Amino acid sequence: MDTPWFTVRNVDEVPSPALLFYPDRIEENVRRMLALVGNPARLRPHMKTHKVAEVIRLQLHLGVTKFKCATIAETEMVADCGAPDIVLAYQPVGPNVQRLLTLVRKFPQTIFAAIADDADAIRALGAAFAAAGLTLNLFLDVDSGMHRTGVAPGDHAVDLYKLIAHTAGLKPAGLHAYDGHNHETDLAVRTAMCEANLAPVVALRRQLTGLGLAVPKILAGGTPTFPLYAKSPEVAECSPGTCVLWDFGYERMLPDMKFLVAAVVLTRVISKPGTNRLCLDLGHKAIAAENPHPRVFFPQLPDATAVMHSEEHLVVETPRAGEFAVGDCLYGIPRHICPTVALHSEVVVVRDGMAGERWKVLARARQLTV
Repeated sequence: MDTPWFTVRNVDEVPSPALLFYPDRIEENVRRMLALVGNPARLRPHMKTHKVAEVIRLQLHLGVTKFKCATIAETEMVADCGAPDIVLAYQPVGPNVQRLLTLVRKFPQTIFAAIADDADAIRALGAAFAAAGLTLNLFLDVDSGMHRTGVAPGDHAVDLYKLIAHTAGLKPAGLHAYDGHNHETDLAVRTAMCEANLAPVVALRRQLTGLGLAVPKILAGGTPTFPLYAKSPEVAECSPGTCVLWDFGYERMLPDMKFLVAAVVLTRVISKPGTNRLCLDLGHKAIAAENPHPRVFFPQLPDATAVMHSEEHLVVETPRAGEFAVGDCLYGIPRHICPTVALHSEVVVVRDGMAGERWKVLARARQLTV
């Protein structure tokens, strides 16, 4: 029987719970992302999935030059890696305005942009950057159906874009549209939703250009719609995130997307509370718990059913419990890898079946230096 790809030969040297990264599989995922868009200039991967500087450097080595972030700390880490072009896809408010301004000063070799959907926020950004003698590229955040952030296409969106174009300290960068609500398993349904969500954004761009306003690009989509926007001539840049590590949630939900699971959790049996139960050291603090169970899939024990989950413990039931002893290892594929990564201060790097170096999950922090 073949040894599973995720097996660590020196697992006795790795304390659990641990998050394992497999760089060869990460690299293959990046290559597949690049192949989908056809041109590296169209790929702007969201780094919130991994939050690791070494992964950014790997992407830069493979030709990725543009990145998307959600926090100031993420933005700082990516800039510190030497990334040429970064979008902070989160409207800066409060102290984050000055924090972003500090980054622009600190990393003059990097082109920075942000998004906004509120007139007062736009004015505050403009005032701060104009006072500093700097200019910030600013996307109008457009609500394409998710109703989380953004302004609906229409007259108010036009007014906000005009405000960006006519505010000192700002330069209009185009339109940003995220459709995280569209993750239909049926590809035909997902495609139809994608087209319906994008159409008003494209119409808004035409309306704005018809008024003589510069709308350099549309930056759109996340992971589920990435292959669809990659084919669209209207979308200049795509911003998938989860593709770089993948997880069993998307693997099951999006069978048309052929990416490799490149991160797993290592856990051990710490108790056997009954003939059919195993207690694992994989609590809420080691695996993302925002979804219902199953929150993790064990390839070695696919019939395991979670019956109890607390801060440091996961209890599963399985008729095979008798095959395991206290101290035995299991490897698990997270249902949602992004928040799982944020629970770990470092990842263990596995190359050719051997665990070696550790990579810090630097951008899980809310603040680095600014």
